[in-house]
Amino acid sequence: MEKDSMRIAEIIVGLSDINLLGVEENNEGPLRIHIECRSMRPLCPTCGGRVHQNGLRVTEVVDLPAFGRNVFIIWHKRRWRCAIKECPQPSFSDNDPRIADSRLRLSDRASRWATQAVGLERRSVSSVAKELGCDWHTINDAVIAYGGPLVDDSSRFGAVDALGLDEILFYREGKYHRQNWATTIVDVRNPTLLDVVPGRGGEHPKKWIHSQGQKWCDGVRWGTLDLSGGYRSVFRTTLPKTTLVADPFHVIKLANKRLDECRRRVQTEIFGSRGRAGDPLYRIRRLLTMAHERMTEHSKEKLVGLLRAGDPDDQVTTAWRAKEALRELYTIRDPSLAAEYADSLFLEFTNQENPPEVQLLGRTLTSWKAEILAWHSSLVTNAPTEAMNNLAKLIKRIAFGMTNFYNFRIRALLTAGKVNWDLLATVTPIPR
Repeated sequence: MEKDSMRIAEIIVGLSDINLLGVEENNEGPLRIHIECRSMRPLCPTCGGRVHQNGLRVTEVVDLPAFGRNVFIIWHKRRWRCAIKECPQPSFSDNDPRIADSRLRLSDRASRWATQAVGLERRSVSSVAKELGCDWHTINDAVIAYGGPLVDDSSRFGAVDALGLDEILFYREGKYHRQNWATTIVDVRNPTLLDVVPGRGGEHPKKWIHSQGQKWCDGVRWGTLDLSGGYRSVFRTTLPKTTLVADPFHVIKLANKRLDECRRRVQTEIFGSRGRAGDPLYRIRRLLTMAHERMTEHSKEKLVGLLRAGDPDDQVTTAWRAKEALRELYTIRDPSLAAEYADSLFLEFTNQENPPEVQLLGRTLTSWKAEILAWHSSLVTNAPTEAMNNLAKLIKRIAFGMTNFYNFRIRALLTAGKVNWDLLATVTPIPR
């Protein structure tokens, strides 16, 4: 058991190879602990020659709270100058990364704690800064410096069998709220956010995929996407051997959209408006998009009755039946039977006797037929990509909005990128 009072204080401070110079106490304010390095006189980093002391430099570092009070480490750094006049090395100070990185205002242990609090526990930077008694930038700089190596770890993800791409609204900018988009890249077989890149398709996703190397690209068998021509182009350009899979949710969503367009058009033609509370078609706008098997008997009777009252030419009824017929496609598990069913169904949709919305739906589905039918062979969807988007949106809500893409990427990957948190104790910080 240690009995020397000075050594006991040094043990409580918990920093290696330091001399405790003193402690300032200001009523209920933070504790200010003054320390200096115990290391021997260094050599010149340029020529390896002897150096002599050239004054002191005092640096304040934010540390973890202790005994219910905020703690600031006042580090008295000795300044050194090379004894050889011809040496180009400027003066330099004591540096011990075990205490703090020279480019950060947060101690090493506080930086690692803050990175885990923000990335793993999904706390806001502001709340962590308030707890440690410092400003937002001090915490954010530490999270970026220590979190960057975690998200850029080459072993964070390996081979990917099915790759998903989707857009996410990053933020709105300027007087007219111009939308800035980002693209999430996801392993949909083993749900993991691989990365976030700027833009809505285009060159950034292509550049990211190319950067993974040919071997990695050759391992991607399936590419999932919503009905986006931009992302289809990305896949076809960068992964030409990959089979594309149209997400079933978005296919049905498109059918519901065309159904709603048909309802609003018919309603306007009959009642002169897109819908009022008492209009028959407006009253069943929710039921029309609901899956038929999820309806109660009362709901089915209401749907049929109000369709008769508000749809004299059966145009909305035809669009509703088209949507339900399309849903049946996903109950078929045999790929060959699904292909036969899709051929006849899409041909029927484009019949000139159908409402224009159903014909448009049929033409769109025909152009995406290969991608739609690929689901029956792969059974992969873009649902994990949507889940990663929700986690990224959660980060934005916690932060009350973000406009710096670099910060957004680090925070999103720390949350949803399945980083190896065991490496946090060993990473070397890389300040921006």
